Amino acid sequence: MALAAAERGRGCLGALRRLQWNQVRIFVKWASTIGGHSIGKILIANRGEIACRVMRTAKKMGVKSVAVYSEADRNSMHVAMADEAYCIGPPPSQQSYLAMEKILQVAKVSAAQAIHPGYGFLSENTEFAELCKQQGVIFIGPPSSAIRDMGIKSTSKAIMSAAGVPVVEGYHGEDQSDECLKEHARRIGYPVMIKAVRGGGGKGMRIAHSEKEFLDQLESARREAKKSFNDDAMLIEKFVDNPRHVEVQVFGDQHGNAVYLFERDCSVQRRHQKIIEEAPGPGISPEVRRRLGEAAVKAAKAVNYVGAGTVEFIMDSQHNFYFMEMNTRLQVEHPVTEMITGTDLVEWQLRVAAGEKIPLRQEEILLQGHAFEARIYAEDPNNNFMPGAGPLLHLSTPPADRFTRIETGVRQGDEVSVHYDPMIAKLVVWAEDRQAALRKLRYSLHQYNIVGLSTNIDFLLSLSGHPQFEAGNVHTNFIPQHHDELFPAKKATPHEVMCQAALGLILKEKMLTDAFRDQSDDKFSPFASSTGRRINICYTRKLSLLDGENVVDVAVSYNQDGSYKMQIQDQTFLISGEILKEGDSLCLRSSVNGTVSKSKLVILDNIIYLFFPEGSAQIGLPVPKYLSAVSSGAEQSGAVAPMTGTVEKVFVKAGDKVQIGDPLMVMIAMKMEHTIRAPKAGVIKKVNFQEGAQANRHAPLVEFMDEEAESK
Repeated sequence: MALAAAERGRGCLGALRRLQWNQVRIFVKWASTIGGHSIGKILIANRGEIACRVMRTAKKMGVKSVAVYSEADRNSMHVAMADEAYCIGPPPSQQSYLAMEKILQVAKVSAAQAIHPGYGFLSENTEFAELCKQQGVIFIGPPSSAIRDMGIKSTSKAIMSAAGVPVVEGYHGEDQSDECLKEHARRIGYPVMIKAVRGGGGKGMRIAHSEKEFLDQLESARREAKKSFNDDAMLIEKFVDNPRHVEVQVFGDQHGNAVYLFERDCSVQRRHQKIIEEAPGPGISPEVRRRLGEAAVKAAKAVNYVGAGTVEFIMDSQHNFYFMEMNTRLQVEHPVTEMITGTDLVEWQLRVAAGEKIPLRQEEILLQGHAFEARIYAEDPNNNFMPGAGPLLHLSTPPADRFTRIETGVRQGDEVSVHYDPMIAKLVVWAEDRQAALRKLRYSLHQYNIVGLSTNIDFLLSLSGHPQFEAGNVHTNFIPQHHDELFPAKKATPHEVMCQAALGLILKEKMLTDAFRDQSDDKFSPFASSTGRRINICYTRKLSLLDGENVVDVAVSYNQDGSYKMQIQDQTFLISGEILKEGDSLCLRSSVNGTVSKSKLVILDNIIYLFFPEGSAQIGLPVPKYLSAVSSGAEQSGAVAPMTGTVEKVFVKAGDKVQIGDPLMVMIAMKMEHTIRAPKAGVIKKVNFQEGAQANRHAPLVEFMDEEAESK
């Protein structure tokens, strides 16, 4: 403690030393037991970034790791990282990552003493925890009784109320009839939150703003809950307007000890799912922080909690807080807590599961600095955050260091699978205060460059740069409230950037031409020249580029000194530059009318990608008509699948009349429910998929009669 006290107040370096000192004290305290550790091999019953995260700590501790994988994940990063790996079934999670008996069989075959469930999948499955115990395998998590009590929201609310933890008003009873739930919603007062009793991760959760929409929202929540948790029981709660979502990291051991590691703010969400998290919560006073932590420890002790857990609270504008639920597992956002406390919570999990005590007393857990976590998803924020799948054709990230963590389970060339969650990575940054951490976050997001599928990186930049976010004025309604600023209308790309794209294309052509010349025996071939003479246009050429749907013509003149004159409309630019190799990436260093800049350059599939320190641009190359696909008017004549998925429910049949926006069917894809709506008013000609069928992306789901047929 003397070192920590001596360093207090010495800025970033002192903060780092304090965090390191926490880790040193933990190591010293446990050094005498580490040699006799009873867990020498663990099986990770999960995939992706959390499996890789657990393996890194296991390797650091000298513990062997066993991976399980579906056929879709055969070449994945977590399989490559593991000491051993076993295939457990086809891609659908019900036949692989949720197949309890298969996973336990692998544990037996591999002689793993313990199973780490990660998050999601089986992490909060009471039956799985009990099966592990019965078969003599350590479940790295709480006892099954705690999972059961906290997993059923109605039970958890009753336990919390009895333990003196404040709870929000609601109905958590057994009568699940429509009329009963509707009556309680009326009694509580709209708006109300409809939540799956066994819910989590935003699944089975809907807001009803009025009695008119209550039953539709209830049915939708039930469907999703049944699919996700095999239980469609619901509870009703008063919806707190513009609340904050504040959660507390707790940790318990088998000796009756429990501590809290401060709070995280996870308020900014889309689809009731977190998108950006930070620790500690902005604007929360030390007194409120203490009361939050003590309430969370009460919650943990009420169920004899063991291991890592998170107690989630709703907080109103006056900083009153109410118990919402307890996640009986390691949370996705646990790294921000590790960053501000200098701890490794996965190491704590393994040691506590082996019977050791929590390494630090409450007064020894120090809070220092501020941390952010941004979840990078394969999704399209401009299309209601629709998740996507596909290959990561180009992937480059900011360099990892003590203050920057990149938690991921994918590499360049890997595929984001349609079968699982679309999260690509978590970018975690730390600095000595919130403003410094926010600058670090934005700087690092600019360095996170992905080509091959849509991501939310630009949206995260817009969000983290919003003045209200910078001020810490966060709440769960943040994105809808600031929608117009967060989703500004797309502006035309500056002509200077169009010139840089043209330069990048010309220099890339030159690189390929030079490579051809070096390998060719015919040095005088016109294809071995990149001066413009090769294409017989006397050192000039016209490039047509696409800025969105707009064609931009660039007239390029090749100068003798290797520079270029480019003209767009009535503007003329003097351009020069070169392509440099930096690691596995190409960088374009360019001068536009004397202004020098540097950007990362990627050219793939008729698109030029430029990644600048302050933003990015995508410039297309027009495809000749004879190579273009047949007209994309399919959506005008019907509804198509936004992605590969399973048809869950069909609302229409041939001959039905529908209006624009009417629901046609519900699809389940990437662990989400998507309602497919009519793109226009008309009469249904044909429904191509029935309930339970699998539909590929862009497949025509429902066809409409043409207008002539309708009028007859």
